[in-house]
Amino acid sequence: MKLIHVVPHISAEASGPSYAVPRLCQAIARRGNDVTLSCLAAGREVPNVTLSVHDSWPVLQRFAVSPSQANWLLQQAKQVDIMHNHSLWSMVNVTAGWAVPGKHAKLVTSPRGTLSEWALSHSRYRKKALWPLQKRVLERADLLHATSEEEYADIRRLGFSAPVLIAPNGIDLPVLRERQSKPIDRVLLFLSRIHPVKGIENLLDAWSGMEAIFGEWRLSIVGPGDADYISSLKIRALAHGLSRVDFVGPLYGAEKDMAYREADLFVLPTHSENFGMVVAEALSHECPAIVTHGAPWAGLEKEGCGWWTPNSVESLQATLEVAMALPRDALHGMGAKGRRWMERDFSWEAVAQSMEAGYRWLLEGGEPPECVRTE
Repeated sequence: MKLIHVVPHISAEASGPSYAVPRLCQAIARRGNDVTLSCLAAGREVPNVTLSVHDSWPVLQRFAVSPSQANWLLQQAKQVDIMHNHSLWSMVNVTAGWAVPGKHAKLVTSPRGTLSEWALSHSRYRKKALWPLQKRVLERADLLHATSEEEYADIRRLGFSAPVLIAPNGIDLPVLRERQSKPIDRVLLFLSRIHPVKGIENLLDAWSGMEAIFGEWRLSIVGPGDADYISSLKIRALAHGLSRVDFVGPLYGAEKDMAYREADLFVLPTHSENFGMVVAEALSHECPAIVTHGAPWAGLEKEGCGWWTPNSVESLQATLEVAMALPRDALHGMGAKGRRWMERDFSWEAVAQSMEAGYRWLLEGGEPPECVRTE
């Protein structure tokens, strides 16, 4: 098959769609397909995948307007089999959706968390301006892609009736190095983008009830973010009188791997995620996780590798109290179960196989594969 994937940008230090989309493209290409990835900015090459990079207008940059890419997509829609559009709320995604209907290509769209109630309630003015265009794109998709049951429910809640392929993001499994002998302190790790959606205020409020009880634990907050917002979090920590909270800043590559590997417990108190790649990363490093209901990780409890808790300070505090009371060996055992879960269900090969099955069903017809829901 000849496929084009479209995403606004891929960065050198990737996360979210900027990480997942190139990995998906590579995995699909390894299955013998001709894959091109089109974007407005690329900080790196993507092995075995052709890149089509276009300039955008210097004005209205938040809307990501690119006449060059629009013209290219219109021409390509006449020739390729599938055009797969990732994310929403930029003219890149609107253009991809408008270029395909009536042409040779079939249109697949992955909202990637942008249709959750929390996501829709933020940046309202930009989304309100784009919604008439974006809604038409979603309505005309031949297939929608959800990374979780929760995202599938969001799609149906908003009234979109196209078939939905449900397949998670994959994870690159790291080679595990031996754990070093640890100091007295135990580490509760938050590692993600420092942003209001991540619920860090709730985490700090919950931690304020933990510090005095668990004197051997430290909270490590790792990630990039707006300087003013990070400053407000530090002020909040000071107001609580917290002394064992470290704002580390962003970590990448081997340093990020080491942070996961040396942590005793991972926490993501998020308000809204379509997947939560950092949870998969933590589990792949044998680090058990506490995740709030804002992310689709109910399987943590089924697999015995963590806790899935309501998104409130009280619930988060109660869950932390249970988890932090466990000895290191017990938490390490839970982390090992998480690693086995990632190996079994979250390989990129398995995700690519499901995606390819959905593509072929669009092109050839017949009974839908198990990963596709038509109801």
